[in-house]
Amino acid sequence: MAVIRQDKRTGLYLPDTVRPRAKGYSEAGASLTRRAMKGFTPQSGSPNEDINWNNDTLRQRGRMLFMSAPLATSAINTNRTKVVGVGLTLKPAIDRAVLGLGPEEAQAWEQRTEAEWRLWSSHKQNCDAIGMNDFDSQQQLALISWLQSGDVFPLFKRYPPTRTNPYSLRVHLIEADRVSTPTLSTGVLGITDGRNQDNGNRIYDGVEVDDNGMVVAYHIRSTYPWQSTAEMTTWTRVEAYGQRLGLPNILHVMSSERPDQYRGVTYLAPVIEQLLQLRRYTESELMAALVQSFFTAWIVTTTDPSTIPFNEAGDDDGRGVSESENEYEMGPGTVAHLEDGEDIKFGSPNIPTAGFDAFVKTFCKLIGAGLGIPYDVLVKEYNSSYSSARAALLDAWEEFRMRRKWLVRSFCQPTYEVWLCEAVARGRIKAPGFFNDPLIREAWSGARWIGPVQGSLDPLKEAKAAVIKINQAITTSEQATMEDSGGDWRANVAKRGEEIALLAAAGGGGQTTDTLDKGEEDEE
Repeated sequence: MAVIRQDKRTGLYLPDTVRPRAKGYSEAGASLTRRAMKGFTPQSGSPNEDINWNNDTLRQRGRMLFMSAPLATSAINTNRTKVVGVGLTLKPAIDRAVLGLGPEEAQAWEQRTEAEWRLWSSHKQNCDAIGMNDFDSQQQLALISWLQSGDVFPLFKRYPPTRTNPYSLRVHLIEADRVSTPTLSTGVLGITDGRNQDNGNRIYDGVEVDDNGMVVAYHIRSTYPWQSTAEMTTWTRVEAYGQRLGLPNILHVMSSERPDQYRGVTYLAPVIEQLLQLRRYTESELMAALVQSFFTAWIVTTTDPSTIPFNEAGDDDGRGVSESENEYEMGPGTVAHLEDGEDIKFGSPNIPTAGFDAFVKTFCKLIGAGLGIPYDVLVKEYNSSYSSARAALLDAWEEFRMRRKWLVRSFCQPTYEVWLCEAVARGRIKAPGFFNDPLIREAWSGARWIGPVQGSLDPLKEAKAAVIKINQAITTSEQATMEDSGGDWRANVAKRGEEIALLAAAGGGGQTTDTLDKGEEDEE
């Protein structure tokens, strides 16, 4: 017969057999009786409750730490530099097999498309809805905003074409704060959950979903939540995809950490407390060191403190610097006469605190681990061995490469596909069958996005290793070229042939690999 007991945490009366004793995790991580675990009783809700209800606070704190905590600034800027750098470069790569094109015909099409893309993307007035950034800079801004706020929303707008820009497409980056649930759909200001009164769809922090949970629209407010303005706040509903071609009207750049998650979380969320405490600690140590650096003296006296125990220090003209009788002064070559019963004590600086460096380094390592960036890369300190430094760079590069792929899939490639549709529709690019078959459109839309490559600590060693891998068919010349410099191996071969021909025509030449290897052997 089961014994009825009351759960102290929930207050519910449950059969004692509901929770077996001394079995599995009930006596380990799930224990409610162990002294260390008694106060550890979190209750995780839905992603909407756990994330959206707290996102406003997380965004503000994440941004403030980016602006005030050097370690947070380094983490986000390092991602920007390694993931995007000066910008991810488009290299069209169509599927020749599906399209039935020859190599030369495909290459000519790709070169023409790349030139048209540069016409649009390299001028800020051509591609940016507010005319502030070209597409490379928009990539940087999108990544920084994504990491700071948890997500960012590139909105596609249409402006009239001009003589210098034949395209109507413009990209407007919408910050995370401006995508929110309209007040009329909730009835209460500041609530993130609502419902569209026209169709009954649920709205989660500005993201409208249908009965299947599919995202169908985004709600963009005209002002920022904490903006000081007399302007009335209104919301605009933007459908996620167009009805005719199915192209996106707005993109959502974020990384999910849970299923059924509709809004992103700031990159700094797991380490906000640690970053804040580290900032406070370093500021405290800095202030203490600054105070101790002043030349401080205490006058110990048993006489009337209003009298002047020091002779005044005069300037070069013999005049006193101060006219106050109660101000002590010192100067070179001054002989001080103390009154009876007086003494002088000087401060003894003892800052920085012993162990300060070791403590901060340990904290930085923990924060770096939480952010996926090794300590060496996070603080830009490569004082360890070659193997250790290289391992740190390789580890960080896995994170950067993953984040670059996310950015390409959620921002760069969709933007290119929307632009390409307009270019084909206007006849500036010829792509037969583009609007008739989704497979054909996909084949025409293929592209690679080339960005900063992984750094090298010893280029000669790594170059020799790459040659060995190519000779053993472990990798290809094209793949090695992309990984090393982000270049195009075929274009390099053609260009190198031109250079060799020019050198031969001029009666000159350069060192070959065999010559360099022989020179190294002679040196050894």
